[in-house]
Amino acid sequence: MESIYLEPTAITPEIDFNFNSGVLKLKGRSIPENPSDFYNQVLDWMKEYYKSPAALSEIWFEMEYINSGSSRYILEILRNVKKYQQEGKKTIVKWFYEEEDEAIMGLGEYYRDLIEIPIEFIRII
Repeated sequence: MESIYLEPTAITPEIDFNFNSGVLKLKGRSIPENPSDFYNQVLDWMKEYYKSPAALSEIWFEMEYINSGSSRYILEILRNVKKYQQEGKKTIVKWFYEEEDEAIMGLGEYYRDLIEIPIEFIRII
C-alpha cells in the first residue's frame, strides 16, 4: 500500500497516512457540509491498512474545530480503532489540544469515555 496525503482545505483537515510507519494524522478544521464524502475514504483506507498493519500503529488527532457531522465520523474512526485493538492490533490514539482549548480537550475526553478507549492527551503550548 502507498501512503496517502491530503492537503488541508478551509473545511477539511490534513490527512497524512503513512502505511509504512503506521501513523495516521488528522490535523486542522473539519466542517464539510457532507462529511461522509471525506471520511468514508479514511475509513476505507484504515480497513485496508489493518489487514496488514505495522507492529504499532498510531492515530493522531490535532483538530482545531470539529462540526457535529464530522464528529460522527471521528467517533466511527475511534470505534474502529477499538475493534482493531480487540483483535490484537496494537494502536495508540494521541489527542493533541492547545493549552487554552477546553472544547477540543473535552471532546477527546468525551470520545474516550463513550467508547472506553485509552487516549493519550498531549497539550500544545
